[in-house]
Amino acid sequence: MAHSSVVSELSQVVSARPRKATVIARVMAGAVVVIFTAVGVALHGKTDSGTGVFGVGDQIAMIGLGILGALGILLFTRPRVEADARGIRVRNLVGGYDLPWEVVRSVQFGRGAPWATLELQDDDVVSMMAVQAADKQYAVATVRTLRALLATHQRTGTPAE
Repeated sequence: MAHSSVVSELSQVVSARPRKATVIARVMAGAVVVIFTAVGVALHGKTDSGTGVFGVGDQIAMIGLGILGALGILLFTRPRVEADARGIRVRNLVGGYDLPWEVVRSVQFGRGAPWATLELQDDDVVSMMAVQAADKQYAVATVRTLRALLATHQRTGTPAE
């Protein structure tokens, strides 16, 4: 996706999601499924104490636990940010926001911060987990484009009602 430092059109749409976190989450989820499947297949016969027996149900349960663990890890691929002339939509691990530009005061990406944030007019802060410091230049370009969209909206404004 190409980001520009100046937004010339109000029709521009910005879309972002974490890149490195997505790759890592997918690799880790696959590894969890493989490991739990291997352990599940290896479980059979009597336990060390000899009082219990691992059966097919135990093997299936172990594989099922691996799949559930992988799905939990894949939640880290959920964050997204989409913005256009109307506003910005933020989806984090849990929950999301659909905000018009009128309620956004600034787009922040502080030094040492793990991800960008939106500072709202009422002094609330909304984390944008999709724009992560680990993504370096991609994250910087996204923040610049979001700032340009916000600046365009603040320049043109909308009539107060």
